[in-house]
Formats: sequence, structure tokens, C-alpha cells
Amino acid sequence: MTRPPQQDPPGLTALRLSVTARPLVFGGHAIARRLGKEGLPDWSIAETWECSDVAGNRSVVTDGPQAGQSLHRVLADHPEALMGPGWSGGTFPLLTKFIDASGTLPVHVHADDAAARRLENQPNGKTEAWHILDAAPGATALCGVRKGVTADRLRAALEAQDFDAVLRRLPVRAGETLYVPGGTPHSFGPDTLVYEIEQTSDVQQHAMRWNMEDGSPVGDEEFRTNLDMLVRQTDLESRPEFTPGLSIAAGDGVERTVLCAGPYFALERWRAGTVEPLRRSFATAQILSNAGAPVRVRAGTWSGELGRAETVLLPAVCRDVEITGPADVLFGYLPDLDRDVREPLLAAGYPLPLLRRFIASHPGT
Repeated sequence: MTRPPQQDPPGLTALRLSVTARPLVFGGHAIARRLGKEGLPDWSIAETWECSDVAGNRSVVTDGPQAGQSLHRVLADHPEALMGPGWSGGTFPLLTKFIDASGTLPVHVHADDAAARRLENQPNGKTEAWHILDAAPGATALCGVRKGVTADRLRAALEAQDFDAVLRRLPVRAGETLYVPGGTPHSFGPDTLVYEIEQTSDVQQHAMRWNMEDGSPVGDEEFRTNLDMLVRQTDLESRPEFTPGLSIAAGDGVERTVLCAGPYFALERWRAGTVEPLRRSFATAQILSNAGAPVRVRAGTWSGELGRAETVLLPAVCRDVEITGPADVLFGYLPDLDRDVREPLLAAGYPLPLLRRFIASHPGT
């Protein structure tokens, strides 16, 4: 029997979500003091999970008709209203974070989809992207294995903690973005503030002799096991590069910059002055995070203020959003790459060969 089309559920509007603050050893106070995020504890914070459906760290709706429900429950009850027509997945596909690398993150790798299923008994891996909000002069990141390095050489250097011998060190600049495929060993910091978007997963393998939760030592046997698993999950050919993104004029004083795009997510930064508001239409859920001063947001029938470094999830059923400037905001979403990315960039005059290099693809395609 054909299922009747889902009706817009009454009351499913913009969703304010709970935030998980994680006090890992590389953190500091930049998310509160430099971004202005309120409501954080006084101690050192490394990450705030802004929108999450990771088991054990699921966001919960904090107000409105769905208050008290997990994001997972909202998706189960209203899959098409949240994600758009035809959606059938059981997990919200995106995870977003603010990350304060006041210290240096551990060198680690996230499995790609195939390795996650084969080695971690997980349904998917974790491709991610970092958008650099702020970085000290001379800041760097480790990302990807140097050309010519074999798995054996990588393993030996990691055991010796000689990371620069085998990993690429890249300059980090505010405003740039790095798309990091699963299987790419990486680290960034110190003095770096990042907005991160990624697949919904917490799968990872570390190459450190200390635990990032509390700095406690990792025993020799566990350390060697971790390195073996990390090397098995590493793609020796993945060497991504930072990009400033591709910008499009979207109105008088309104600029849209596509920071990165691929099959797992797209991330955009929009800025608007005071001549006209930022206006954006969409067909799938949008994670809206504020990178600037407080703004007034209207999405569908909902309106409210979005404070500094706050996030709100806009369901597909909202269909459009208007933000009064001055505004500086980020939109993360699961794209239809042709409709949402290629077609508008082609219409803006960007050549197809450039877009083929800019837009990431699934491994092997």
C-alpha cells in the first residue's frame, strides 16, 4: 500500500538544541571569551557539540513543541519534515562543533565508511571539514601523509612520536576551510579556533601516549594496538588543501561563500550588511550557527534571536530563512550537489573544471 504524503507536522519549526561542552586537555576559554558563547562552565572547554545525533551525546530540543525530545526522536517522528521529501535514514547525518585548540589536538585518524564497517563495526566513518574562525600568526595543522611514505615508515615514525617526519604540516589562516576525508591523519593547534562539520560518528584512533580526556598515560600495549589500527585505517594518498571557498553575490551587501561541499555535507558562510536582509531558501535541514554578533532570524513561521556562537536547526519544512543584518552566519547541510552547489556556482560564472576540483566526491568515484 502506498503511504500517503507526510503533512507538515504542527509545531515543527526551528529547533534550539542542547549543547554538550567537552573539557578535553587541549581546550581553553576561547569559545566563551573570543566567540562570546554564553552558558559554558568556567573550566577549560575544548569542544561544544552544537548539533549531534551521536549515541551518548544526542542533542535535546530545549524549547517549543518538541522540548525535551532528542534530535533522534524528532527525526524518527518527522523524517521528511526535518530532512525533506524522500528521507528515510535513521540517524541525523551531520555533527557540528566549535573547537578551541588552545593546545594541540592529538594526532589521530577517523575511519572512512569502508574501514568503519570493516574494522570498527560502525555503520559509517567520519569525513569532516574545519572552517578556521581564528588562528594565531604562524599557526599550523598536520594533515595527510607525505608523498612516498609507506605504511611501515608511518608506523615507525608514529611510535617514535616524530610526526613531522611523515605528516604534512600546513599553514592555517582565518577564513579558510579544509575538507578532511576519512582515513586522513591530522591534528591542529595550538591557538586555533575552528567550526567543524562532519559525518555523525565518533569513531577515531589516536597516535598519542596520553589520553585526550585527562592527559593520563596510555600503556605500551594499548599504544601499540592503537597505532596498528590507525595505520590500517590510514589512506596514504589523501593530501587535502585549505581553500578560501567560492563566493557569490546574493544581494545588496549580501555575500554567500561556499566553503566546502561533498557527498556528506556542505558548509557555507553568509555575510550581510544593513541594506537588505540575508534571504536563503532550502529543501533540507539547515544547521545555522552564528559566527558574529546577535542576529534576528525568521524561518518559516518561527522567529527569534540567535546569540553569539549559538546554533539553531532549521527543518526542511521551514523552506526559507531571513536574517536581519549585520550578520555573519554559517549554514551546514546535506546537499543535493547539483541543485545546491554546482548550479548556483556555474550560474555565478565559475568554470566546471574548477568545480570538479572543489567539490569532493566519494572515494573511488
